[in-house]
Amino acid sequence: MSFDKIKENRSDTASFMVDEITHICKTFGKRDPGSDGEKNAIEYMAETVKPYSDSVVMEPFDVYPASFMGWIYISVSLYLISLAAYFFQPVASLVLSIVATVIMVLQFVMYKRFIDKLFAKKTSYNLLAIKHPTGEVKRRMLFNGHPDAACEWTFNYHLGGAGFIAHLVISFVGVFYFMIVTVIAIANFYANFAPKLTVDILGYVCFAFVPFWIGIYFMWNEKIIADGANDNLTGCYMGISVLKALKEQGVELENTEVGVLLTGSEEAGLRGAKAFCEAHPDTYKDVETIIFSFDTIHDGKYLGVNVKDLNNTVPSDPHAIDLFYNAAKTIDIPIAKIGVPLGATDSAAFNQAGYKCVGITAMNHVLEDYYHTRKDSYDNLDPVGLANCFAATVQALEDFDSGK
Repeated sequence: MSFDKIKENRSDTASFMVDEITHICKTFGKRDPGSDGEKNAIEYMAETVKPYSDSVVMEPFDVYPASFMGWIYISVSLYLISLAAYFFQPVASLVLSIVATVIMVLQFVMYKRFIDKLFAKKTSYNLLAIKHPTGEVKRRMLFNGHPDAACEWTFNYHLGGAGFIAHLVISFVGVFYFMIVTVIAIANFYANFAPKLTVDILGYVCFAFVPFWIGIYFMWNEKIIADGANDNLTGCYMGISVLKALKEQGVELENTEVGVLLTGSEEAGLRGAKAFCEAHPDTYKDVETIIFSFDTIHDGKYLGVNVKDLNNTVPSDPHAIDLFYNAAKTIDIPIAKIGVPLGATDSAAFNQAGYKCVGITAMNHVLEDYYHTRKDSYDNLDPVGLANCFAATVQALEDFDSGK
């Protein structure tokens, strides 16, 4: 038996993924970070992958899931208070708006754990399943996905990606404008170079942005959790399916260790990947280790390797990029080198911690209305896209095993 047979059976493998994803969505309830649904789904996937692995370990970690989007309530409130203060105490107004912006940038833009502990603590889980080679371990490949699902993004559901992005952009432009006119107001307070009425008028313009700022309060809906069929059970089952196929086809690797790494609470700001890297800063750096972080394998025509992640600020590993990209090209699967202009995948956390990783996505980064909404369900999967991504993954493993 060979890798070729595994790739030939890609359609059957895609059917297995669809069936498993459907079962999880129907059986285990909502899988928001730190929830019972997330835990139960991870435990189920641990049992699923166990027959194809030599070891399966679940590791708990603390998570504060509401914190990732909880900045909204703090920052937006501070902006509204600072706007009121603008007309009486512009210095206080600037201080409040700076604090609000720092919280927003660190927590939401850079995915830092700046205000996590202001929110309720829960327990989430990582899972690592390993298949050992027959001989000495000389290289390692891990397939990563996240089992949790996101709270619904209200504007993306009702207005689509264009409306969602427009709302964010207008809100951020308003913040930028407000901070500039606040500096002008402070300077005028000391230098008196313009009538106070002129400065007040500049401040009144900010009220045009207030509806958009208030709208941010409703950017996410904690009461509606997406099924997360595409985002990201597809990523979880990409790796599980590889181990299953290796076992069923009798493929044994001599020097390449292969594993599935499921990291919980990705939707809470990559918290599971961060926890894994902190728990294992060097454990899996004994030999060259490549991590493919799969996220939202929804539409095959958008299959891509993310050369940059975390709002296009974190470079991916060059070897990991080329390995997957060239593998797809080898078997004539369309693929592109792209980036993550908005948001992040777990790949960012792995690369920041010194692991060699690349994010693999198959989604339109001009967000579609299924993304982080109730439309991300098991009846909205792309079996052909799953099959092609799986085949490219197997080819990449074959190439890696051969020393490429």
